[in-house]
Amino acid sequence: MKKILLLGSGELGKEFVISAKRLGCHVIACDSYEGAPAMQVADESCVFSMLDEQALRGAIAKYQPDLIVPEIEAIRTEVLLDVEKQGFEVIPSARAANLTMNRDRIRDVAVGLGVRTAKFSYADSAQELLEHAKSIGFPVVIKPVMSSSGKGQSVAKSEEDIQGSWDYACLGMRGDRKKVIVEEFINFEFEITLLTIRQRNGETIFCEPIGHVQERGDYQYSWQPQPMKLDYLQAAQEMAAKVTADLGGFGIFGVEFFVTKDEVIFSELSPRPHDTGMVTLISQNLSEFDLHTRAILGLPIPFIECVEGASAVVLATGDGKDPTYTGIEEALSQQGIDVRIFGKPTTRPYRRMGVALASGPNSLERARAAAAKIAVHPSE
Repeated sequence: MKKILLLGSGELGKEFVISAKRLGCHVIACDSYEGAPAMQVADESCVFSMLDEQALRGAIAKYQPDLIVPEIEAIRTEVLLDVEKQGFEVIPSARAANLTMNRDRIRDVAVGLGVRTAKFSYADSAQELLEHAKSIGFPVVIKPVMSSSGKGQSVAKSEEDIQGSWDYACLGMRGDRKKVIVEEFINFEFEITLLTIRQRNGETIFCEPIGHVQERGDYQYSWQPQPMKLDYLQAAQEMAAKVTADLGGFGIFGVEFFVTKDEVIFSELSPRPHDTGMVTLISQNLSEFDLHTRAILGLPIPFIECVEGASAVVLATGDGKDPTYTGIEEALSQQGIDVRIFGKPTTRPYRRMGVALASGPNSLERARAAAAKIAVHPSE
């Protein structure tokens, strides 16, 4: 039995714990607040900030895990680099966690490997942001180098938008780096997430591409498979394989691309299960969480079967705690519909509280309709 220290315990962590428990693992779920989703299904839990160096070192020393599995970006990754040298195994690797914690570092890696990216630059102030935006050309996309779920992301269409975009990015920043990335606005036909699995005992393999739509910088719904030209898919797979090989380690990577009429452009990468990949809970025989678990444990993945499926998020509308839900019975009355309620103890506007899943024909429309039926009612 492997002992796993899970750093971050949101909805993605919850599904990972379920997959790991099915294969006999002992999981300690860590997060900054009690009652986080993954804690509800784990063997043990521990509450501390992942950015607290001493607390993170203390948890690793206390539990002596076989595997350290990050679920979030905001982690004191210098600690992971250090403990990896001491013999602890970080998934997929401490270097991957460290580089992808910040958008600037992983983008620099991609450029260094010759991977096509959007034109971009970095800024440490509103004035510097303005200068780089003018150089790249409006409109531009502005994001904190370190954030999650699209927080702090905006589009500046003119010079007048720059100060507001800078202020918004600062509000959405995580960690202690006051820095943004500014990049050209890509007029893409669609975006994809290419789930890329690096195996211990096998070659790198890929899931069918996942199409997705974002609002406010956060995923709203996704579907699989996303139809695309074979040569474009092969180009995306080659880029994903190149970047993940450089990062090293084992497990699943969510690699995002823009697909235009003329080319495929690398966007971002997460060295862990991806939120858009929640569709695989219904569209694949092995979900992204099952695949991540098998890859890090060195278990075989003989075949990934994909059927048409879609996911749509269930959002909170206000602040509160101890939420209740209505509309689940109505949503589940439809054939091919499933629902996951994450179990988060508090709400805030647009917080992701659950997801509706659909399989079969017209799955995207049915997933969105099912999600719309489910209402979140927080207590004040």
